[in-house]
Amino acid sequence: MATFEVCGGRPLHGEITPQGAKNEALQILCAVLLTPEKVTVRNIPAIVDVLQLIELLAKMGVAVERIDESTYTFEARDIDLEYLKTDDYRRRGARLRGSVMLIGPLLARFGVGYLPKPGGDKIGRRRLDTHFIGFQRLGAKFDFDAGANFFSVSGKPLRGCYMLLDEASVTGTANIIMAAVLAQGTTTIYNAACEPYVQQLCRMLNRMGARISGIASNLLMIEGVESLGGAEHTMLPDMIEVGSFIGMAAMTGSEITIKNVSYDNLGIIPQQFSRMGVNFEQRGDDIFIPKHESYEIESFIDGSIMTIADAPWPGLTPDLLSVFLVVATQAKGSVLIHQKMFESRLFFVDKLIDMGAQIILCDPHRAAVIGHNRQIRLRGTRMTSPDIRAGVALLIAALAAEGHSQIQNVEQIDRGYQDIDGRLNALGADIRRIE
Repeated sequence: MATFEVCGGRPLHGEITPQGAKNEALQILCAVLLTPEKVTVRNIPAIVDVLQLIELLAKMGVAVERIDESTYTFEARDIDLEYLKTDDYRRRGARLRGSVMLIGPLLARFGVGYLPKPGGDKIGRRRLDTHFIGFQRLGAKFDFDAGANFFSVSGKPLRGCYMLLDEASVTGTANIIMAAVLAQGTTTIYNAACEPYVQQLCRMLNRMGARISGIASNLLMIEGVESLGGAEHTMLPDMIEVGSFIGMAAMTGSEITIKNVSYDNLGIIPQQFSRMGVNFEQRGDDIFIPKHESYEIESFIDGSIMTIADAPWPGLTPDLLSVFLVVATQAKGSVLIHQKMFESRLFFVDKLIDMGAQIILCDPHRAAVIGHNRQIRLRGTRMTSPDIRAGVALLIAALAAEGHSQIQNVEQIDRGYQDIDGRLNALGADIRRIE
């Protein structure tokens, strides 16, 4: 188990480029199973979850070739369906949350799909009903072996239909889209997730020969086709990493330029940081954050305390609430952080309280933060990263704190952030990785 030793209190300076989007990569890589032809994908982040999925695809029979550091080709010509019943497949699939999106492409192309109950962050209940109800609406049969924690679906041919999703699940929407592109007839998905990463998936599938309309809305129309061909695709930069860097710059009093952020795909993220009092400049497709001596959280028009809550796109992504929470600890003013989607994601605040932050955990979904306005510095301490996003929030806190901090279980951070210690050290941070 690796540990970060962080010497805090150092302002950072320079330029940093966000990695390719983790959440997009997990969708796009699963989609290569829809065609026997070659698919080239660029800007793939070299993070644990993505690399494990690439390894799993290779074990399934996908011919994988690494062209350069972030470019791969995939050719799913000879898939070993028997491997999907092996203990090795169960073990590898169980440690990846994104592996659930293998089922849609397998079902569409081969008429069967198998999956162990997927892993991922322990951030509360993350149900899969939306995925399997969608498959059933397309005509598939679903079975869950509770003893073995193993899902299976079967059905061919799938037939298009109208469906209203019970929640705007991003992975559920992506999975159903990938199943529907090869179904007979037309599929209409209402209350579909419309995040930029789902838009990217739809556009790549259309380049492969799919017929998807309504992209960027919550109403998708998919006219099924008989087969899909190869394509080339480039990942968006990771909006969660962009937001993390904005928050880190403000919290540490640093002057940073974030390069090539795909600003038009950041949605409400920049605006929400503005309401936190964080100033920045858009320079072309870059974001420049000047040094902040202080930053003040806005109040609502009626004078009430600002509430920052997650919501389906184009609302604020839940993956950034941990960052907003930690940034608020050194702001002037107060804010209520409302994490609606996951009930265990705010439990990391006890580590921030140990560091001197003024936070009241109201319940599993809400935390009230009273900012120090930099009058009291956080102090270094020893802590453990519970999940990807809380882990990077704790790292930001450690960078801003007085003294030394230790963050254990940094493998959680590695799952979502590529070489984060190396890239931040290049800006002047003092982070030492101890294996």
